[in-house]
Amino acid sequence: MTAALSLGIALFQPTSPGVAASRIVLRAGPLQQTVQLEDLETFASTGRLPDRLRAFGIILTPEVRRTLQQRLNLDPQMSDRIIGDLLASPNGELLLDTLATIAPDLTPEQLQAAVRLAAMQADGLSLLSILRAIPQESLEVDLTAAIALISQFNLASLEGQALSSVLDHELLSTEPAPLALFDPAAPGPERVFQRTLTLPDRARARLIPVEVYWSRETQGPLIVLSHGFGADRYFLNYLAEHLASHGLTVVSIEHPGSDVDALMGLALDPEILQRPSRILPASEFLDRPRDVSFVLDELAELDRRSPVYRGKFNTEQVTLIGHSLGGYTGLALAGARLDLRSLREFCNNLQPLGTSPAAWLQCAAVDLPQQEADLSDSRVTQVVAMNPLTGRLFGPQGLSQITVPALIVAGTQDGVTPILSQQLAPFDQLSGPKYLTAVIGGTHLSVGDPNNVNPSLTQIPFMPELQGEEAASLRQFLRGVTLSFVNQQTAEADRYGPFLGAGYAQSFSTAQLPLRFTAELPSTVRVWLRLNQNLTGAPRSTAGLIVSWVHLETIDNHTRLQRVQQQVVAHLQASHAVTVLRWPLHTLALR
Repeated sequence: MTAALSLGIALFQPTSPGVAASRIVLRAGPLQQTVQLEDLETFASTGRLPDRLRAFGIILTPEVRRTLQQRLNLDPQMSDRIIGDLLASPNGELLLDTLATIAPDLTPEQLQAAVRLAAMQADGLSLLSILRAIPQESLEVDLTAAIALISQFNLASLEGQALSSVLDHELLSTEPAPLALFDPAAPGPERVFQRTLTLPDRARARLIPVEVYWSRETQGPLIVLSHGFGADRYFLNYLAEHLASHGLTVVSIEHPGSDVDALMGLALDPEILQRPSRILPASEFLDRPRDVSFVLDELAELDRRSPVYRGKFNTEQVTLIGHSLGGYTGLALAGARLDLRSLREFCNNLQPLGTSPAAWLQCAAVDLPQQEADLSDSRVTQVVAMNPLTGRLFGPQGLSQITVPALIVAGTQDGVTPILSQQLAPFDQLSGPKYLTAVIGGTHLSVGDPNNVNPSLTQIPFMPELQGEEAASLRQFLRGVTLSFVNQQTAEADRYGPFLGAGYAQSFSTAQLPLRFTAELPSTVRVWLRLNQNLTGAPRSTAGLIVSWVHLETIDNHTRLQRVQQQVVAHLQASHAVTVLRWPLHTLALR
């Protein structure tokens, strides 16, 4: 699904839709020029402007050229399904309406056919391959609208880079790594047993597979894992094995309406493509938390009656660990109420320009009949939400209802659930004990088990995923910090407490993925969040993005200056050359 939604973003970036073999009429304000598709191909491949494009030279920038060059090589067996996901997405009609403002001569049927045909070509799906596939002799294109879209995406990218830099510098700590006789990231002493159970929920007609990891000496809370959309119960397999090796029982749930089988089984018949269909059934926003509550009920029975599992399932003390849509699942169970009234207001005004996949996905819930929904389960006493999808699902302040301890993991380069709207703003709302891990440069799938990531989720244009060996240090940190967080509910809390700190997190930093850890956002970041509080998750105007970007750059530059000043003062004091009287005022008294 993320692949399909992100492909929609790719399609918002054309410089000029055109025709397969004939003329493109480009309009930019008062300028109008008829060009050939070959002119655009020449510009894309060489950077040279043919004579017919020279009038538009000032706006045909290198960024526009890079956009024309970008292509997506799809698995031939998956291409039709990915394109179908896009066209059947909750905002499919809005997508086509937006493209119609750029190329008003195109009908939705022509666009659908062109994208499908282009996706099957040997050279992959690109803007130029879509142009070649349009069966029309002449096409008029509003070049000004197309360039404006590219500019908006570039500004959003600049904003993301600036936010990464701000969090990197603002959360940098001088706290040393804890001195301890053990490392919670190291494998535990227990042998891990693993078994698959299938639990039938007859009341809801759902068959729920669960993977159980346990050891002979079981202790502490029960750990429940919830995967994201299009994934499965093995997405966090490495983490389940680690926690079980330390004596914790782990149960990883597979949600049948939103797992990899649900993604692969989406129907792509023409009837579905002609209406605003849901890739994700609205009912999944209710069924996922209810899956967890049902599984806890079943495990409680097994704990009482089964000689194999007796004493293994502490269902009255549960830590829910969820990724993406699984993060939503955990937060809902921890006490956040689903606010569908607020969500409908947001989604009714949503335009696909600059919209993240998370914003699209959350709007699938608007078909639910309720105005609100309380899905909380008092047995969930902790929550770990990795790259969670939150957005407007819980309303403007719904997450403030969560009082249980929470650990949020966020990647600054997450193009699926962007850190501003999906993690930072929600983290600021939480009322109970809370921690934030900011993975500088981290992407949506960086936390996943590299051997168990659905390949179709990685085929996202313009949103490269950093995973595998590049994220090995991050996964090692997550082993240690998650175990330490869970053990805050046990008699071992003091022993593991020092590992819930910035020093421990930073000890796992790499050049590609610096790690930052905090219990509270810096005041500068909170001010910036307030600036954007009415814009989270929604597409923003160019002016709004510029204001946000400039604000972030100002914060970052101020932080850098303060650090330089502190370093200079420390050096001067250490050298005994001067006594600092007032700083940052430049008043020094020589000894």
